[in-house]
Amino acid sequence: MTRRSTLAPHELDLPARRVVLVICCMSLFIVGLDVSALNVALPDIGRDLDAPFSHLQWTIDAYALTLAGLLMFAGSVADRVGRRRIFRIGLVVFGAGSLLCAVAPTSELLIAARVLQAVGGSMLNPVAMSIITNTFHDTKERAAAIGVWGATVGLSMALGPVIGGVLVAGFGWRAIFLINVPVVVAALVLLTLYVPESKAETPRRLDPVGQALVVVMLVSLTFAIIEGREIGWGTVVVIGCFVLSAVALVLFVAVERRTAEPLISPVFFSSIPFSSAVASAVIGFASIGGFLLLNTIYLQDVRGYSALHAGLLTLPMAATTALVSPVSGRMVGSIGPRVPMVLAGIGVTTSGAILTQLQPDTSLALIIVAYVAFGAGFGFVNAPITNAAISGMPRAQAGTAAAVASTSRQVGSAIGVAVLGAIAYGRLEGSVEDGFAQATQAAWVVMAAFGVVLMVLGLVATTARAARSVERVRSRLD
Repeated sequence: MTRRSTLAPHELDLPARRVVLVICCMSLFIVGLDVSALNVALPDIGRDLDAPFSHLQWTIDAYALTLAGLLMFAGSVADRVGRRRIFRIGLVVFGAGSLLCAVAPTSELLIAARVLQAVGGSMLNPVAMSIITNTFHDTKERAAAIGVWGATVGLSMALGPVIGGVLVAGFGWRAIFLINVPVVVAALVLLTLYVPESKAETPRRLDPVGQALVVVMLVSLTFAIIEGREIGWGTVVVIGCFVLSAVALVLFVAVERRTAEPLISPVFFSSIPFSSAVASAVIGFASIGGFLLLNTIYLQDVRGYSALHAGLLTLPMAATTALVSPVSGRMVGSIGPRVPMVLAGIGVTTSGAILTQLQPDTSLALIIVAYVAFGAGFGFVNAPITNAAISGMPRAQAGTAAAVASTSRQVGSAIGVAVLGAIAYGRLEGSVEDGFAQATQAAWVVMAAFGVVLMVLGLVATTARAARSVERVRSRLD
């Protein structure tokens, strides 16, 4: 009997291809879960490790930024040395990082372990997408697999608070990291049995200069936003970080234009749907990053709910996302991404508008309505982002395009935590219990504006001009 892992990806039968999809989605789910599930544990981590709010922000953002900074690099390395090999290494590193997070005695060491965990996670997402695109060659099967992939992103983010609340209530916050270990072991076994090795026929060269500039740009920007409130917005350090981030961006664009095989080809951004997908990913995930952070603090430190209760209160959001995500995928496949993107924007804007009225004693019924609206908006956003990112791209470039979209999601999540958290805590007067609800109102205005931008991007990305831009990019890349 032929061992499935010795076959070429396209030679696998349908059941084996579905197992490959499950393995890839498992990896995506735990990587996403470790962003969203941790939010509900932040108050417990803060009390247990005596961590200031900025350290709690870094617990989330150190992970997201490391993922964002290394996703493209990991994808390039996998194309060169073997996707299954890098995927296996990623699982092992992610599992080791999870164990170190679970035993971290201080917030500083927890942040460091989160970086290691994210190094492993960066080897999973883009590589898994490359595996999927090389396993599913039939256009309809491939579209359906990508739809499942996009839905998994949303589910991991939406279900995270519920799963996190259950784990924190039953076993403590460290269980959020320990739960990854059996999943990693199962994925390693299935990977060995079912996933064939594959490489790019003509692997792209590595781009260490571009990679370094991306990391400098993201870390310096996020550091300035998170630490600006404590250090002072007008200090040399904070202003210097903003300037450094801007300089790194300018240099990155200049370097990528002159590099034969750049980390991110500037040609990609000539595609209006691709550029819109990148912007939508940043904005959509900035919304959920800030949403989860602020609501976790509000529910636990203002309303006094336990981690479990707070997690359960987000269940309507999670359930709505779970119901809407596959609907969004089917809509994208049948009528295109315009309607799902507009609906996504309406949901996020409606939620933000409701939450601008947040008070310490706001009725739970109104809060749940806001959560359901956000869950619907977030459920609609993922499938069109992934579809638009790879739409019209040659198969050889699909993995890179999807990696850019994945990177944009992580950048957005980090920015949302940093920016919306900075807005709320910058306006806080008095104690968290008394003033936090009112302090968040300006942040919710920003989130509502994000929803409007999502609607606009959905309309812009689906015009005739946008379709023509895709054809031009495809002809230049073929």
